[in-house]
Amino acid sequence: MYVVPDQTGRLAVVTGANSGTGKETARRLAGAGAKVILAVRTPAKGEAARAEILAAQPGAELEVRRIDLADLGSVQAFADGLVADGRPVDVLVNNAGVMAPPTRQTTADGFELQFGSNFLGPFALTLRLLPILLAAPAPRVATMASGAANFGRIEFGDLQWEQRRYRPTLAYNQSKLADLMFAQQLAVVAQERGWNLLSTAAHPGFTRTNLMIAGASLGQDGLTWSQRLAQRLNPLPKQGVEQGTEPLLHAIADPAATPGIYYGPSKAGGLVGPTKIATPPARALVAADNARLWQVAETLTGVALPTRTG
Repeated sequence: MYVVPDQTGRLAVVTGANSGTGKETARRLAGAGAKVILAVRTPAKGEAARAEILAAQPGAELEVRRIDLADLGSVQAFADGLVADGRPVDVLVNNAGVMAPPTRQTTADGFELQFGSNFLGPFALTLRLLPILLAAPAPRVATMASGAANFGRIEFGDLQWEQRRYRPTLAYNQSKLADLMFAQQLAVVAQERGWNLLSTAAHPGFTRTNLMIAGASLGQDGLTWSQRLAQRLNPLPKQGVEQGTEPLLHAIADPAATPGIYYGPSKAGGLVGPTKIATPPARALVAADNARLWQVAETLTGVALPTRTG
């Protein structure tokens, strides 16, 4: 098991921290001494996760705050609250996401749900938190992507699936490729502006979490018979949450991390196994497309790089 380096005195914000890789990330960061803000859509589930972690780690510093990444107003309220606190944020973990709802749904702001929740929400959150991230001595933004990004395409002419027939998996692939492109472009922006901010990314391989179910049902409890059957019959190798979270923990805390680095499992074609440095898909490394997507995201969210960061 990866031993997270000492995080004493650091403040980490983890989105989607009530379950799966988010909860495991929060648990292990808190175990290494960090104060962790569990940024969740449903506070009751966040409090349950907090209680579970505290039962095993009584000294953990954990706080639950609400954020809905599918609502830019909620993102702003969350970020404004943290900025008002005045404490630097050392680590932002863009972990939360939804996966393949069977019908096209939209966010509170009218974006296709996966593109809005998985990419635009985290984009807006990151930019809004930049002033207090850059106030930290060695800030890091770690973004959770997916192996699905390898199959993604950014359709700049129809990002919201309004002109084409909605395809759940292809829409998911696009959103996770967008996450990787964002992580790459944030690294470029940080270098251009001389920021001491490290942008990294990770993917969990095939990890047993509730993402497929929570994504498709928007967090409603319970599985349909077809979902249960699909889980049981899926022949692909899978791994537990402890192992599946380790690429993200490397992205958060590896002392050897470099700008834009990407971590993932090392076996079975990146589905399972110990963490290694992964190779991003070629489409995530096209500088012009990354910059274009960033500009599109600024326009869609109404959130731009701050003129002052300190």
